[in-house]
Amino acid sequence: MSRVLIADDHAVVRAGYKQFLEAEAGITVIGETSSGSETLDQLRRQDWDLLLLDIHMPDRSGLDILKHVTNGFPKVRVLIMSGLPEAQYARNVLRAGASGYVSKGGSPEELLKAVRTVLIGRRYVSAALAESMAADLESSHDRDRPLHERLSVREFQIFGKLAAGAGVGAIAEELSLSVKTVSTYRSRILEKMRFTSNADMTAYALRNGLIL
Repeated sequence: MSRVLIADDHAVVRAGYKQFLEAEAGITVIGETSSGSETLDQLRRQDWDLLLLDIHMPDRSGLDILKHVTNGFPKVRVLIMSGLPEAQYARNVLRAGASGYVSKGGSPEELLKAVRTVLIGRRYVSAALAESMAADLESSHDRDRPLHERLSVREFQIFGKLAAGAGVGAIAEELSLSVKTVSTYRSRILEKMRFTSNADMTAYALRNGLIL
């Protein structure tokens, strides 16, 4: 019996996923959470096989939650869900330890395939992403890659917060880092992406669908 925890801040979305998984995948133990803190609390209280995690939670980002899960609950597989384009986020969440990424705009059949793939211990990527990743391997030129894909997982995490308007001090407090450390990451991001300000990050993120 597989135990699945659905983390999404929209009750209608959770209900839809739950009904579908119970009917199609035969999964009878399904939990629901609506925030990052509630999700981590449920992970501490019970054993789960799979976490279906929305990349955007109300109190903390999906990347933050993913980091906590991979470090504190290594046996729990994480399937990231997002309404943002797969090409923009999938690589980064896979690098951060997720077992797969599915678009909320995808078909129910794709979700089911992803869940079944991840539950047997394999990683799930869509055919389109697999083709894109294969094409990347054929090119050895870093300049051909989108700027945000040159960032490390932590750099991308901080980039997203800066682009959304968070200050260095707030980010440091949220991630339990020093202000100096976050400032160093900011400098690296600006250098790697050839930007001069946070406004440049915001404009880029909006242009590429990295923030809503």
